This record gives sequence, C-alpha cells and structure tokens, in this order.
Amino acid sequence: MSKNEFIKGTYMNREYSWTLFNKRVLDQATDAGNPVLERCKFLSIFHSNLDEFFMVRIGSLLNDARLNANAKENKTGLTAHEQVEGILELVRSYYKHADGVYVKLKKDLSKAGLRIKSGVELSDKQRAKCRKYFEAQVMPLLSPMVLDAKHPMIRFENMNSYMMYELEKSDRLMYGVMAISPKLPKLFRIDGGKKTNVITIEELIKTFGADVFDGYKIRSQAMLRLTRNADFDANIDDMDIERDFDFSKFLKNKVELRGTQGAVRLQIDDGADDIRAFVLKLLGLKKQYCFSVKHCIDYKFLMSIGGMLPAADEVALKYKKPLPLPPPVTHDGSVLESALSRDIFLAYPFDSMDTLVRLIDECAEDPRVASIKITIYRLDHRSRIVDALKKASERGKEVTVVIELCARFDEENNLYFAEVLKNAGCTIIYGMGNYKVHSKIVSVVLVDGGEVKYVTHLGTGNYNEQTSHLYTDLNIITSDAAIGRDAVAFFRNIAIANTDHEYERLLIAPKTLKRGIIEYIERETDKALNGKPAFITAKMNSLTDKAIIDKIIAAGKAGVTVKLIVRGICCLIPGIKGKTDNISVISIVGRFLEHSRIYCFGSGNDRVMFISSADLMTRNTDKRVEIATPVLDPAIAETIDGMLSVMLADNVKARRLTSDGTYVLPDTTGEPVNSQEFFLKGKFRL
Repeated sequence: MSKNEFIKGTYMNREYSWTLFNKRVLDQATDAGNPVLERCKFLSIFHSNLDEFFMVRIGSLLNDARLNANAKENKTGLTAHEQVEGILELVRSYYKHADGVYVKLKKDLSKAGLRIKSGVELSDKQRAKCRKYFEAQVMPLLSPMVLDAKHPMIRFENMNSYMMYELEKSDRLMYGVMAISPKLPKLFRIDGGKKTNVITIEELIKTFGADVFDGYKIRSQAMLRLTRNADFDANIDDMDIERDFDFSKFLKNKVELRGTQGAVRLQIDDGADDIRAFVLKLLGLKKQYCFSVKHCIDYKFLMSIGGMLPAADEVALKYKKPLPLPPPVTHDGSVLESALSRDIFLAYPFDSMDTLVRLIDECAEDPRVASIKITIYRLDHRSRIVDALKKASERGKEVTVVIELCARFDEENNLYFAEVLKNAGCTIIYGMGNYKVHSKIVSVVLVDGGEVKYVTHLGTGNYNEQTSHLYTDLNIITSDAAIGRDAVAFFRNIAIANTDHEYERLLIAPKTLKRGIIEYIERETDKALNGKPAFITAKMNSLTDKAIIDKIIAAGKAGVTVKLIVRGICCLIPGIKGKTDNISVISIVGRFLEHSRIYCFGSGNDRVMFISSADLMTRNTDKRVEIATPVLDPAIAETIDGMLSVMLADNVKARRLTSDGTYVLPDTTGEPVNSQEFFLKGKFRL
C-alpha cells in the first residue's frame, strides 16, 4: 500500500501517523547531537513502542476486522484489514532501517570504549569466560524440552523469548524448545582488556544454548518471540452486576487472559527457514506477520548498557544532568499557605514534583484540612504520593482515591496500590462505569474559622514521581473558590456515576470538554468571519477527533491563524491551498517526552487558555473522564504563552508536517532553538 492511500484530502490515517511518529523517535537514535548512550535509549524506545503498537493497535484492528470486515474508518475510508496490511509493509521497512541504526551505534559505542560482542567475535579467552558464566548462571534458569508425543508443544507466552532447535537423533528429526527466563540479566560483562566488552544474554544463549541438548545433533537453531493481542475491553456491561461485585477481581482475571490471546507478530532469527515454517503453521499465523531479526529480539538492554562502563565514562556519554531549578517562592516555606494566597505554577521536569508531595504532606498534618481527594492513573512503584495519602488517612482526614484500574499495562500496579490505600483507611473508587478516569486532580477542602476554603491541583500528567523527571507536564495549584467547588462536585459525581453535571469553570469530558473546545473554536471562527484577528494555538500528544478536526479546518478556512504542536498522531494535514493553508503543525521529539496539553484561543485581553489531561482524540473527548482547567492567573497565562512561542520557534528537535504528509526540519536559518534545553535553564519563568 502506498503512502497516498493513507492520506485522503485533509486527513491522515491514524495508524500511519503513529508510524511516522515512531520514525521520528528512531531519527533521534541517529542524531549526532545526542550523546551516544542517549541514542541507544531512543533505539530501545523505538522498539518498545512497536511492541506496544502490535499488542494494542494491531490487536485492536484485527478484532475490528473480525467483528465487521467491511467497516471503514472515518477519515481515509480504509477497512481494518487494509490498515493492517499497509502498516505491516511499512513497519518492515522501518525494521530494516533500525538494523542499520544498531550497527552504527555499535561502532560508536566501540569508539567510546564499549564493545558489544557477538559469539563469533569472541576470542578464545573471552569464549572460555562466557562459557563458564553460561554454565554457572544461565543454564540453571533454562527449561529445555524436546517436542514429541509425550511432550506436546508448549504455549509461547506473550513477549517472552525462546530458543528453538531442529534436532536429530538416531536418524529421527524433532524440535527442541527452551524458554528464556525474564529473570536473567540482559548483559554479561566480559572481564579483561582495555575496552569494556559485553555480550547480550540473547547472544550468549545463541552461542552456548545447544549444549543443553546433550546427545542431539543440532541441524538449525533460532531465537524467537511471539507478540499476542493485548487489547481487551474491561467493560462493565460485560458482567452481571451484583451489589457486592468487586471490579478489581474481574479486572485481575482480564489481565491474566492478556498472555493467552491470539498471535499478532512473530519475530525470529533471520535464515531459520524450517523452524519459521514450523512455528507459523503451529500458530496458524500468516507470513506477513513474521519479521526476520538480524541482530536482537529485545533491545531493552540498550537502556542500561551505560552501567557496564566506569561511572565517569558513563556520565560523559549521556545528557549533562540539569541543575535543579529553585522551587517556586513559598509563603514561610509552606506550599499550602502559598496556594491559599496565590496560584502556583509547576512545569515538569524543569520543576520538581516535590512541591506537590509537600502540599499533600502538609495537608495530612494541618488541622484545618477536612478532606483530600485524588485521581490516580499511573503511579511510581515507590510512590511518595501514596505515602502522603496513607499518612493523611491515618491522621483522621477523609481521603478518597479514584484509582483507574484499566490503565493499560499498569493494571497490576494499580490493583496493588488500591489494596494498600484501602488498608490504610482510604475510600477507594474504581473509576466511573464504562468511562476511564484519566483526569489529573487533587481536591483539598479546609475549614478555617468556620469558613470553607479550597485548594485544588490540576495537571496534564500522572502523579508519578519517576515520569515527572522524563515527561513535560504543566500543573496549577489554585485556591479559586469556583474551581474548588467544581472539584468537590467532580468527586461527588464520580462517586454516584453522574456525567451530566454542568460545572462553573472546568470543562469535563464526556459532557462538556468537547463541547467547550468546539465553542471556543467557533468563537475564533466568528471573529475571523467578521474581519477580526483570530488565533488558535494548541499543544497535545495526538489529534484524531474528526469533529474537532473539521471545526479546526473550518476555522482555518475562515481566516483563523491555527498553530498546532502535536507530538504524536496527527490526522489533520496542514498547508493545503484553499483548505488548510492557515494551519501549521509541528512535532517535537527530544530529550523529554512532550506530554502537556494546552488549548489557547484568542490573544491579549481576549485570550482564553486551558491546560488539560485530554488529547483531542475521540477516546479522550467521548469515552473518558477528562478535565480542562482555565488558566486564571494572568502571569501564569503569560508564562505558558511564552513557552508556546519558544516551542513554535524550535528548529532543532521540531519537525514540520507538510501538505504531502511528510515531516521535515523547519527553517534552520538564524539561531538554533532547542525548546527543552531552553526551559532547562529556567528561562520560561517570568
């Protein structure tokens, strides 16, 4: 399928757009401006992104194709089957490109003093050391099996690697299979020599694994990994509701089923034709779902390979660690007192999440605080937020936690923390009906001298300390009474599963967020039609909602200047003469994952600005509980507006989406602007 079939007029297919985003991630692995260990991470991220894409998106499309083979998506008119066929072909070309990137990275790592060895490259001394390590530390964790009438084929677990062998004994042919334990380390450092020499566990097993099948002749061998469909709906309508029904148990069963769903991809060593044919037949998988591997199946080792080097050498091959920005000025060192007197703005990772943790800690101690309520979607495995909430509950505060058990691939972590918080006395709510609760909000209610006061935190990202160092997110802590009342109403409505409430200030999906965004787009459109200056500037991770896209296109046609920063999927094609020529789109892929969502309408005194947990995707606007909060403080609005201007001027990490659906470097004349590095210096602060 050609690129043109993924583009129709002003629309681009969602899955195709995602592959272009992942290609931009892969491009960072070749960018000489990035230190070599950071380039290794980008290659690892490219591959892990593909893993999830196959599990979720390809899995979902195959489900759709089974349900209704003739149904077409609403932008380019492609059926699910056509999308899968085209994407498989495209991804195959990306794999080939990624192979070349890995070869180049190995050379650059070698120049930097770190050699990744293959089995055939080992010297006799190195080979002896590797064999000794294999026999002592690896072999005990391998589980070999010869397949015959008494040993039927084992089930290939999702995303687990296996070695398969074509065996011969007494003129009889058979197959051997060996699961590779995920408990094994990814790398082994081979002592000796001036340079640091390492070998992957994959390569170690390819080199010595045949020794396990003592007494057999090895005719051929191959490492393989199967990807299974991990897309499932945990829909409350699927079950017979009883009064004492526990949704957490239902979800736990769903998660356990994830590893047993149908196959969507087979990765297998290049050249093992007979083994490949055997496995494909066994799985009933078509050959287009099979991808030959030239180097590695699992590239996660590249995330930590720097740890094999001496500490000083590792530091020299990474991004320079930024100096922490001073925290926002607080009232006598108290975040709570500061928030009661003025709005506080935090921009992660340039600011620290410590300020928010301190706020919850202070609320746990403060006798004026009556209740703390929070939504949780993803948490750090060692969450200080959870510790602060437990402390608050144990000190007699009313603590309510809305924890989304259906946060994909974090279900088990969230199930664990739900139990921990429940045992600490917190009230636990598992979302709202069939809507995922993706909102990011903390509501604090105080009773001070008989007066009810509110402090509310609203953000664009998760309450996850780890990702707050890696993702760009915006946060506002405010004592605005109307927002405080909205926050209290929000949690009350979650508790009673009510989505129809009309809020004073907040836009909340599925009821008012999409409607509100469209109304502001239409406001700017009306201004343009009446000859007035009109502007829309927005930043998000993805843009797929067709109703909103059509409103943006209409605004551009009317003369509204539309500037979009869309990191990932963008289904709108800008720059088409007479249709979208007033619309520009850039994507920034850099050191940090761009994650903040900002929606800005108008300019000057007429400007209305929101930060939000929601992307402009149908899943967010129609099928989730999301929040967009207005930025009320003029100084904070000016700060965010300044950040948008810097991002729009980025000519280092930004790429511009053109009218033919390709991403190109923006104009690089003049001073180079790397927006993330600019913000690291604290220059976004007014």
